[in-house]
Amino acid sequence: MNQQKIYLLFLFSILFTSCIPTKDLIYLQKNGDSKNEIIEQVQQKPYRLQTNDILMITIKAIDSKLVELFNTSSGQNALAASDAVNYFTGYSVDDHGNIRLPILGEINVLGYTIEEVIIKIEKLLNEKYFKKEAEIFVVVKLSGFRYTINGEVEISGTKVLYQDKVNIMEAIANSGDITITGDRKDVKVIRRYPQGSETFSIDLTDSNATSSPCFYLQPNDYIYVKPLKQKAWGTGKTGIESLTTVITLLSLVTTTYLLLRN
Repeated sequence: MNQQKIYLLFLFSILFTSCIPTKDLIYLQKNGDSKNEIIEQVQQKPYRLQTNDILMITIKAIDSKLVELFNTSSGQNALAASDAVNYFTGYSVDDHGNIRLPILGEINVLGYTIEEVIIKIEKLLNEKYFKKEAEIFVVVKLSGFRYTINGEVEISGTKVLYQDKVNIMEAIANSGDITITGDRKDVKVIRRYPQGSETFSIDLTDSNATSSPCFYLQPNDYIYVKPLKQKAWGTGKTGIESLTTVITLLSLVTTTYLLLRN
């Protein structure tokens, strides 16, 4: 009888410690009373260009013939171009932080925002080549929103989304979601800056995650989802898997005991 109690106690302890609770799998849970929830605007810092970024630049005017020399075919067909084409035909930021444009030559953009690059190019064009009546209009975009995700996700690797803003939930969904053994409470985001890098931690099971400085990603962010302890234990992700593992283990122990006894 005592042995049966010990086996049952061992069985229940394994089941409770090895199963992954449902609350660890649900995103953006609200804690406490949410009736009078206050919506706060997230202050997102603008992205500043880094080396190896690729820009698609198009220069427009009332008379398109005026700016033909300043444009390349890649700039005019940026929307239709693939990621591989953008790599070969876009304007890459070199190790010195410069891009090289037709006629204008080298322009330093390291640490600039997209809006600041637009203003800089428009100023150069208006000062050296055109009058205000030409109404020069410059379009500058990154050749896709690039990020890398690794760890406990269905599809890891470097991804490119063709949109200006991407939040971490969209990035994870685009990677097939976090696996059941992934730790949603401590997702790491490593963000590069021209002067260095910074690591953030975000709890995606908490609704307050939307206020985190890393909820909205920046280009070239690296996301890492570490595994839960249950994966290392190998006892199973669900109650049924854990029960099967425990029964197998108990059967092995019992068989070994009976063989040694005989």
